[in-house]
Amino acid sequence: MEVITAKEVYAQMMAKDEFTAWLGAVCVQVTKGSCCLKMTVRKEMCNGFGIAHGGIAYSLADSALAFASNSHGQHAVSIETSISHLLPLQEGDEIIATATEKNLGRKLAVYEVTVEKEGKLVALFKGTVYRKETLWMVRESDK
Repeated sequence: MEVITAKEVYAQMMAKDEFTAWLGAVCVQVTKGSCCLKMTVRKEMCNGFGIAHGGIAYSLADSALAFASNSHGQHAVSIETSISHLLPLQEGDEIIATATEKNLGRKLAVYEVTVEKEGKLVALFKGTVYRKETLWMVRESDK
């Protein structure tokens, strides 16, 4: 067996990730230590103010974090996250979340995720993950 690529990890994770699929997130790019996802805000994602619920930008950023942090082939789970919302989002807005690795340690890693709309920063997300010893592997039957 061999460790799989970032794209293969993404595919395995997405096969079971109903929430990211519900968001309508599409992978623009995934490489070791980074991931870029995009999606369009839908009507059912908006709150009583007619703007996207804060959880939408947060969720897209969190998904980008998950794919970026697992991209090295080692299972990783978030242990701390935060977000700053800078601009409101409305129905029809296309947003892009880009996760970038800032520090990769043996057990912990830190990522920054920018969420943009039309080139403008709308949210800034930071995530710390715990890196488990479990590896993503290609099963012999998958080769």
